[in-house]
Amino acid sequence: MKRTGLYPGTFDPATNGHLDIIGRAVKLVDKLVIGVAINAAKGPLFSLEERVEIVREETKSCAEIAEIEVRPFDNLTIQFARDVGAHVIVRGLRAVADFEYEFQMTAMNQQLDRDIETVFLMADPRHQAIASRLVKDIVQMGGDVNRFVPEGVNRRLLAKFGRR
Repeated sequence: MKRTGLYPGTFDPATNGHLDIIGRAVKLVDKLVIGVAINAAKGPLFSLEERVEIVREETKSCAEIAEIEVRPFDNLTIQFARDVGAHVIVRGLRAVADFEYEFQMTAMNQQLDRDIETVFLMADPRHQAIASRLVKDIVQMGGDVNRFVPEGVNRRLLAKFGRR
């Protein structure tokens, strides 16, 4: 039986922190579905198509370890997990604030479907401060985010803000 995991997120943009979690999650499953949330309420900088393309590009090397599928979704995470046949939802934790939110989400998801487990992976200490929102703020204010995102993402961010 193939072990399928789901790693959901907005990925606006995908950061080195996201890629670290993906790189470790593929060691735990045979197939990892990376769900890119539509979530228009967050007002994403990148379009859904761009975010899916970015995640596909940046996760090619992980496909050597496990099958990778990148898909957009706009329903409840637990429903999307069912739709893709996931047995486990992978979530990354950076700090205590993440834990509070994720703890509530996990409790609700367990009420909705007890057959799907949630697994938390702690962010590598080098990536604990990285948040997509902060990355966008730094670029917008003229700062350098090269150490927080892959080179391809950095180029796209600079282009979005009219910088080279």
